[in-house]
Amino acid sequence: MDSPRKCWNETSDDSREQITGIPVQNEFETKSVRAKLRLLAIDIDGTLVNSTDDVSERTRQAIQAAMSAGMVVVLASGRRYSRVVPVARELGLSTPVISSSGALIKETESHRTLWRADFPPQLLRRVVQAVRRAGFPLALLGDTFTDGFDYYVESRGPRNGYLDRYLELNPGCHRVWNDFQKDPPPDVFAAFALGTREEMEGLAAELHRTLPGLLTTNVLKSPRYEGFFCEMMPSGTTKWSAVCRVADQWGITPGEICAVGDDVNDLAMISGAGLGIAMGNACEEVKAAAHWVAPSHEEDGLAHAITLILEGRVPQTA
Repeated sequence: MDSPRKCWNETSDDSREQITGIPVQNEFETKSVRAKLRLLAIDIDGTLVNSTDDVSERTRQAIQAAMSAGMVVVLASGRRYSRVVPVARELGLSTPVISSSGALIKETESHRTLWRADFPPQLLRRVVQAVRRAGFPLALLGDTFTDGFDYYVESRGPRNGYLDRYLELNPGCHRVWNDFQKDPPPDVFAAFALGTREEMEGLAAELHRTLPGLLTTNVLKSPRYEGFFCEMMPSGTTKWSAVCRVADQWGITPGEICAVGDDVNDLAMISGAGLGIAMGNACEEVKAAAHWVAPSHEEDGLAHAITLILEGRVPQTA
């Protein structure tokens, strides 16, 4: 996802290397890595799509070329499942999709759930209590696509303008639930709050202080909405853990995976993959963890990266 944080494309090569300690690669060498890469995990916002939420023709052709070459292409997004399905279908992908930053894996044809990060009811109650105490409204994501909605909002408790505008932009996507704490809804795998960046970073810090070791959180900005999200999931839930679950279906190892992304919820998969690629518009933490920084999503950076991989020209790693 796009972020207002300072990115590498605003600095010189020398300053990039000084900040991260990782040499910036401007040249490519032919290596055996291409022969080992079997799965391509792709983030959507800020990576696959540009700022107008479109997949360029060049990017579409590059993905088709990767599939024709035998690579497994998997979408790994922070978006809700209902917003990932149309993208997968547009690209002609039949592979499982990863949504909600790794908390849900589903097949797009049957909508069968392959895995989800179920919240234990007692932990969910403690999360609700902590977020209420901090004064923020909470939305709970349920595995409810086939029921015609994506998430629950509470009939009681605090409200703010960020969540109100989110609901306005997503009509019909929620159901009202009476009381999250006394009677949590079923099949909840993730939750989120909305506010300013400072508010959401403070909320995440408070959640980790109150519930140490029990949660994964991501504070990030979506180009579609005002404010920042604080995503909350059971501990250990990441895009990378989900990508590895999907890769296991084909007997693919972490070293045979290429992951491409731009925001903090992509950090684990870019760090863990055999080849981790950050987009030119990525935040600094992601660029520092990547083997190579591609051009931005406005410059068809993903297509550029795929082309180099298919040609057997991959970045020298640090």
